[in-house]
Amino acid sequence: MIRLITHMTLHFALPGVLAKWFYRENWKRTWGFMVSTMIVDLDHLLTVPVFDPGRCSIGFHPGHSYFAICIYGFLFFIPKLRVFSLGLMVHMFLDYTDCLWMGLQS
Repeated sequence: MIRLITHMTLHFALPGVLAKWFYRENWKRTWGFMVSTMIVDLDHLLTVPVFDPGRCSIGFHPGHSYFAICIYGFLFFIPKLRVFSLGLMVHMFLDYTDCLWMGLQS
């Protein structure tokens, strides 16, 4: 339960820290945009069960595939998509750290 609460808190807090640090003048808008990239989690609806606390989403769900993550990285180099890319990469980083945490618990 602590892992889930920490994971979800970081999905909102880390984009806020990055937005405040790099986009001071528009940090609230940037934070909101980065948090909105959590829509990538809709790919969880394609699996049964939809939520499995013991499943690593990286490499399992289409929006969390290694191919998709590479695309998110390339989008960073397109200025108009940089915040979108940053939000997705932060999301993937946090999901990856969750996978590592799961491995430590088993």
